[in-house]
Amino acid sequence: MNAVNYKSTAEFLHRAEIEKREVIRITADYPEMTVEDAYKVQEELVGIKLKQGHRIIGPKMGLTSQAKMKQMNVEEPIYGYIFDYMVIPEGGSISIQELIHPKVEAEIAFVLGKDIEGPGITGAQVLAATEYVVPALEIIDSRYENFKFTLPDVIADNASSSRVVIGNRLTNPAQLELDLVGVTLSINGEIKDLGAGAAVVGHPANSVAMLANMLARKGEKLRAGDVILTGGVTGAVMLSAGDTVSAKLDGLGEVSFKVTE
Repeated sequence: MNAVNYKSTAEFLHRAEIEKREVIRITADYPEMTVEDAYKVQEELVGIKLKQGHRIIGPKMGLTSQAKMKQMNVEEPIYGYIFDYMVIPEGGSISIQELIHPKVEAEIAFVLGKDIEGPGITGAQVLAATEYVVPALEIIDSRYENFKFTLPDVIADNASSSRVVIGNRLTNPAQLELDLVGVTLSINGEIKDLGAGAAVVGHPANSVAMLANMLARKGEKLRAGDVILTGGVTGAVMLSAGDTVSAKLDGLGEVSFKVTE
């Protein structure tokens, strides 16, 4: 097997994002790449962004639905990181030309009031440490050609992180049963998908707990002030120039953005 060059692979993926260019999946060159290898590439990619002066807003979870985990043959979700340059103001716009083939999904984001450090963290502990929950729209944009990738590919590519729109309404999580929150995702006034908070590993707080326990394996923790995307409540829908995208989350409010040329 070719040993994975973590640094050059990360630079390759970074260039693909910057140049808005589809690339062949990296496992074509490294067919035996492991999940551990992929996270090492991701660490290098995160390091490149940090050196450029970008700041991490918080981590995000992916593959949080049972269907997606089964499809990718995994027993736990994956994670990546959201950076400051990815954040679009509520009601703002994204340019389709800045991205490759973006899709959008509706999510529930957690804003932590206290640090959380695994292992052994539970959803109840997450809720106790959460200051607010907010509605969010995540725009994912895999850098891979024709969306052809394996699990290590998507992990290495920072879990397809691209843009995020975070709602302005802050809600105390104790006020809602988040697993029962109904969510609708609409484009140009037409409902494209819907779901409930339970679609995210049974409860969005479980997603954050799993993240804390995964990070604990490498001695890291979730920090107060982190904004954590817990995973798609709805499926991911392709975007086109001219789209107006909105999500309504029962008890949490609405969040929207427009897509320009």
